[in-house]
Amino acid sequence: MKRPLRALVAAGLLAAGSIVAVALGGNASADTQICEQYGSTTIGGKYVVQNNRWGTSAQQCINVTSTGFSITRQDGVGSTSGAPVSYPSVFVGCHYTNCSPGTNLPVQVKSISSAPASISYNYVSGAIYDAAYDIWLDPSPKRDGVNQMEIMIWLNRQGPIQPIGSSVGTASVAGRTWDVWRGSNGSNNVISYVAPSAIPSMSFDAMAFINDTKSRGAITSDWYLTSIQAGFEPWQGGVGLAVNSFSQSVNTGGTTPTTPPATTPPPGNAGCSVKYTTNVWNNGFTADVTVTNTGSGTVNGWTLNYNLPSGQTITGSWNATVTQSGSAVTARNLSYNGTLAPGASTSFGYQATLNGAFSTPSSFTLNGAACTRV
Repeated sequence: MKRPLRALVAAGLLAAGSIVAVALGGNASADTQICEQYGSTTIGGKYVVQNNRWGTSAQQCINVTSTGFSITRQDGVGSTSGAPVSYPSVFVGCHYTNCSPGTNLPVQVKSISSAPASISYNYVSGAIYDAAYDIWLDPSPKRDGVNQMEIMIWLNRQGPIQPIGSSVGTASVAGRTWDVWRGSNGSNNVISYVAPSAIPSMSFDAMAFINDTKSRGAITSDWYLTSIQAGFEPWQGGVGLAVNSFSQSVNTGGTTPTTPPATTPPPGNAGCSVKYTTNVWNNGFTADVTVTNTGSGTVNGWTLNYNLPSGQTITGSWNATVTQSGSAVTARNLSYNGTLAPGASTSFGYQATLNGAFSTPSSFTLNGAACTRV
């Protein structure tokens, strides 16, 4: 099952702690039909495809190909204010003791150098569903049961459904802008990245999302990546939805720093500019900060310093390690955005509480050099 307690909380379908074992299958060398509730098979000698009809007793069938699968029958109907009826998916790693062939997962985040991914979907109209790419993490090398952290990437959302929790702003990850949601389903924490419009295919490094989640304080580098999945969460309908292809690797050998890298002053003609954009409400705000290297040399590792006006307290951040001591704020790059060539920019953001009138910082310094406000 994908998340047994979500069914209890949102749909009332399962008893707390209910876990049904995944049925193991063989290798799909030709198209294979799976209608068993938790039936699965392997493809490409590397991935597992699972039917995973966890939220309904109604029938669901999938057709497994050599590169993915399609939904051929989906009779379940879920409340759009509750949980989906299933999560048919293809995955690498370990899911409820079902581990993909030859997987190197679980593996600690700090040991991962990259996790290149590629996914291609087929979408249909007239159904209510999301197309979800899931990343599961846990403090222990867990191969069974529910992990403590789920990262959901919604590449498509159709119908009046929404992720778990509440919206906490937007983030720029893997070259795209996402609406970010954060919450808990009662069993595990969830951070969701929702595409504003449908993305039929995408190639990216899954570590971009893992690093952003880490920057929000949800995990540490000592946690373990246990599985990565791609599929659909249907609420109503969905016949014809398909994962056309799925490719996922997890490369180890490098070490993700557990502390921010040392910063280097901008060489050459030092210069920087900062754009500070906010969305303010009565007792809080979000800030998006864009830093541009306006000098003639490359910045290898950056630290941005400034002071927040009185009454502003940062509660969470993304795309940078942001700390606050009194009014003083220090924002440091993450492992993937520390290099700024001349003219290059990077962005990070945070959410903060507000007590009193709102105003913005008056000045910024990048690695000790004063920046121009734009």
